[in-house]
Amino acid sequence: MPRRFLFLLLCSTALTSIAIAQSAGRTVDFTSADGTKLKGTYYAAAKAGPGVLLLHQCNKDRNIWNGLAAQLAGAGLNVLTFDLRNFGDSQGEPFAKLTPQKAQAAAQKWPADVDAAFQYLVSQSGVKRDVIGVGGASCGVNNSVQAARRHPEVKSLVLLAGNTDLKGREFLRNSKNQPILFGYADDDEFPASIRTIQWLYSLAPNAGNRLVRYPNGGHGAEIFAVHPEFEGVIKDWFVTTLIKTPGKAPAATHVSVAKDLEILNTIDEPGGADKVSRMLKEVRAKDPKATLFPEDVVNIMGYEHMQAGDTKGAVEIFKLNVEAYPNSANVYDSVSDAYLADGQRDLARENAKRALEMLAKDTSVPEATRNGIKASSEQKLKQLGESPQ
Repeated sequence: MPRRFLFLLLCSTALTSIAIAQSAGRTVDFTSADGTKLKGTYYAAAKAGPGVLLLHQCNKDRNIWNGLAAQLAGAGLNVLTFDLRNFGDSQGEPFAKLTPQKAQAAAQKWPADVDAAFQYLVSQSGVKRDVIGVGGASCGVNNSVQAARRHPEVKSLVLLAGNTDLKGREFLRNSKNQPILFGYADDDEFPASIRTIQWLYSLAPNAGNRLVRYPNGGHGAEIFAVHPEFEGVIKDWFVTTLIKTPGKAPAATHVSVAKDLEILNTIDEPGGADKVSRMLKEVRAKDPKATLFPEDVVNIMGYEHMQAGDTKGAVEIFKLNVEAYPNSANVYDSVSDAYLADGQRDLARENAKRALEMLAKDTSVPEATRNGIKASSEQKLKQLGESPQ
């Protein structure tokens, strides 16, 4: 073998080994605002460049991002993945074992965890702190959108199979200069996450936004195991929107979504539920079985309005869902929650009873869902001073 060729081969091998070592990631520790210890993995690029923060879904931990993070680091991006409190190696009882009340309390502290991770990322040498990308799947979608709301340094987003709240949707509606890649698989075990990610895509106005769809792959970042090429798509997205043209993506072909998702925007507006109720009456005068919107997504919207303090708006949204899906036990349980929050105890009691009556008639409800509705309605009746029948 000629010496020059051998020298070049050895140099190439050495550089490849260095790149692999740099993209392998190292375990890091940092602390949230309340002292909770968080664990992450930092993937340093070979030279100074933008940063990317990846936020896991709530049925996984940070390891779901390992392959993508290594690819991003190899492409010149400094990446941090981390476990939220109560997940993976971070402090706290495993999230799956928490009661609903404790889980909700933990979720309220996630913004502080994300901000701690964000500050860790931008404090690293070699990270261009004014050019940051954020990616999230499932519950990581809302965490990502909220991070972008709080941090103007975020120039690009990747959102996989999830939803965001009222303030998050308002941010996306005004995100003309925020390029976003959306993605999902048709066989997602949580169908509502498909519809919500399509909805978010439809309301975000940037001409460079992309919607990537796979026929199979599961929920959120689980797609990578079935379609590893998706990691390459996301890598190229972040390279384009953070390195080549920070904060910009080339115009993409717009993908049409179902018309029932467009109606969600109307429901989201003040007085929108009443408008859609009138639309529903008109349509059902011709077709009694017609539906204008998905039950599960509107149910989520109702609770989001409650959490935002719009209790009366939530009541109207849940009433609309009852009108559209009168044979669903879940819609009665949900409107009962809203009535109770609004101080309308008699209507709360009446609808909790109705939910239990519907459960007794409908044997098609999955056992886990049935048990959840039953427990929720019975708990409200007990709170209202009445024992369930």
